[in-house]
Amino acid sequence: MKVLILGSGGREHALAWAIKKSERVSEVVCAPGNGGMAQMARCVPADLTKLDSMIAVVEAERPDLTVVGPELPLSLGIVDAVRERGIRVFGPTRDAAMLETSKGFAKRFLQRHNIPTANYAVCTTPSELEKAVEIFRPPIVVKADGLAAGKGVIICQSHRSAVEAAGGLFTGALLGSAERQVVIEEFLEGEEISFLCLTDGKHVAPLAPAQDHKRVGEGDTGPNTGGMGVYSTDSILDRGMTDWILHHIAQPTVDGMAAEETPFTGVLYCGLMMTARGPQVLEFNARFGDPETQAILMRLDSDLLEALEACVDGTLSDTQLRWSRGASACVVASSSGYPGSYETGFPITGLEVASRIPDVEVFHAGTALRSGRIVTSGGRVLGVTAAASSLHDALNRAYQAMSEIHFDGIYYRRDIGHRAVGKARE
Repeated sequence: MKVLILGSGGREHALAWAIKKSERVSEVVCAPGNGGMAQMARCVPADLTKLDSMIAVVEAERPDLTVVGPELPLSLGIVDAVRERGIRVFGPTRDAAMLETSKGFAKRFLQRHNIPTANYAVCTTPSELEKAVEIFRPPIVVKADGLAAGKGVIICQSHRSAVEAAGGLFTGALLGSAERQVVIEEFLEGEEISFLCLTDGKHVAPLAPAQDHKRVGEGDTGPNTGGMGVYSTDSILDRGMTDWILHHIAQPTVDGMAAEETPFTGVLYCGLMMTARGPQVLEFNARFGDPETQAILMRLDSDLLEALEACVDGTLSDTQLRWSRGASACVVASSSGYPGSYETGFPITGLEVASRIPDVEVFHAGTALRSGRIVTSGGRVLGVTAAASSLHDALNRAYQAMSEIHFDGIYYRRDIGHRAVGKARE
């Protein structure tokens, strides 16, 4: 089979790595790919912000399966367009992807189907928001309705700061583009969990659970990012809680979308807060997480391609996912200044030495191949990922590999997963 992967980040590199392991894959094509993906697959140019550009690649390559990585192509309707051309594609349609692309849509959907989530209000004007915000007790969560690359959530300590933050979203001052509606939510306390499932529109198959570290600074301080690291162990959720989430959140979401005639196929990413009153949905994503995918796929023992095809073909109930026991961890190396402004074009050294450490994979995110050298090209540059029998050992391997890698301005958190390691020792 020839598989086309749309995307250029660490998630897509991990997908390409896992898919290429299938005995049935003859070629992996990445559009546009990155410096790391270019060393294992054929990369072709594509503009992921333009539907015509992506369609041109699909029509030129005529793959046996197209796998969509990022959320923006989903929001543009790439899955609908590829299906119209008779080509199999993994991912939700534009309408189904609204679970991620509109937080207002997602909150109303959750309410309609009695799926647990924080109390909220969806506001379309600043004056409406000023009235609604008085209902909530600080801290108050203010969210952009649309896609914001992980930067559209502001936790406000007063009513006044919530109104100001929402005003910045309405005007475009905070994110660069004006929001038509803004979501206000009650603040939930607890631990955040990434619960990802594959679905064929009817059946749901959970992936290994993971816990992300979104803040840029150690000790979970500083601004939100796309994700600075993640770990995956079976101890994150016990079997009983996994079954509860499947039956009260994941399956009702898939059933609800089908009942509303917008069947959801692909990856349903449930961002959950484990509160004193039980798991609550913080958000949905309509695709694989980044960097969750890097850690999760390191633990997958079965054929990823087979599972993706089952989602497309409606046969997921006949597919068995197999996971290695133990743990995995991904530590993200970023450019200095991320998530703010940063410079690119710096050569990266030590990649080969790091990759020779047993059970370590270095997934490229913001890299490019120039004149035969790998250089930085983005904010999040690499996802150094390791697997081991314990989380402690997986983290040690990841940090050992990271210590071999160098580029000007390299930054990474040195506390990924340490809270979980501490709990395991108690």
